Amino acid sequence: MTFQKKYISYFSIFISLFFLSCSSVPLTGRKQMSFIPNSTMLTMSIQQYDEFLKSNKLSDNQEQTQMVKRAGKNIQEAVEQYFAQNNMSNELKNYAWEFNLVESDDVNAWAMPGGKVVVYTGILPIAQDETGLAVVMGHEVAHAIAKHGSERMSQEVFYQLGGTALAALTEGQSEMAKQAFSAAYGYGAQYGVLLPYSRLHESEADHLGLIFMAMGGYDPNAAVDFWQRMSETKGGKTVPEFMSTHPSDETRIRKIKEMIPEAMQYYQHD
Repeated sequence: MTFQKKYISYFSIFISLFFLSCSSVPLTGRKQMSFIPNSTMLTMSIQQYDEFLKSNKLSDNQEQTQMVKRAGKNIQEAVEQYFAQNNMSNELKNYAWEFNLVESDDVNAWAMPGGKVVVYTGILPIAQDETGLAVVMGHEVAHAIAKHGSERMSQEVFYQLGGTALAALTEGQSEMAKQAFSAAYGYGAQYGVLLPYSRLHESEADHLGLIFMAMGGYDPNAAVDFWQRMSETKGGKTVPEFMSTHPSDETRIRKIKEMIPEAMQYYQHD
C-alpha cells in the first residue's frame, strides 16, 4: 500500500469512528469520543482491578473501610436513582460498583471504567471525616460515569498506535485491546493509577463530583475545605499523583465555589 493510500485509509477510519463513537457526558452535555467498546473496557477493567487488589494490601481498619464503602454506596445509589428517574439508566448499564480502601501512604484515589474505585489510606487524614471523603468519592464516581478512562485511552491509542490499531480494537481483537488497556492504565508499574487525565477531565469530575456527593446526602460546601487542606499538604514538595494534572489550587477552589450553588440544588439531607 502506498503512503497516500495508507493515509487515506487511516483518515477514513478516523472519520468513521469519529461519527460512530461521539457521545455526550451525562449532565454536562460535553461531546466526547470513545473508540473502545464499553463491553471491552468493562471486561478488562474487572480483570485488571482484581489483579491490582491481589497484589496490594487492603486496609484492616474496619471503621475506615466501612466509611469508604458507605460513602461510595450512598453516592452510587443516589446517582442510580437520579438516572433512573430521568430515563438515563442506560448510561450505567453493566456497571459493577466496588469501593476498596488500600493500605498506602500515597495521597491518592482512582477509578476504573465500570465503577471500580480505590482509595488509599494516605488521603484519609486530609478527608478528616465521611463528608470530606465524599468529596473524593464523588470525584472518582464522576470519572467513572463520564467515561473519562475510556476517552483517555482512546486518545492514547490513536496517538500512539494509529488507525490500524483502532480498527483492530473496534473489531474486538482481544490481544490488541488488552495491550492498549495495559499501556493506557499502567498496571504493570508499581502504582495502579491511570495515565494523567486532562485538566478538562479533572474540572468536569470536580463539577459532577459536587453534584453526585450532594445527591448522596453530603454537603458540597465541604469540597472547599477539603481542597484547601490538600493544597496545604503540598508545601513546596512534589505534587501528589492525585493532584498531578489537576488545575492550580487557586483555580480549582475558585471554580468549586462557583459550582456549589448548582450542586446545592441536588443536596438531599435529613
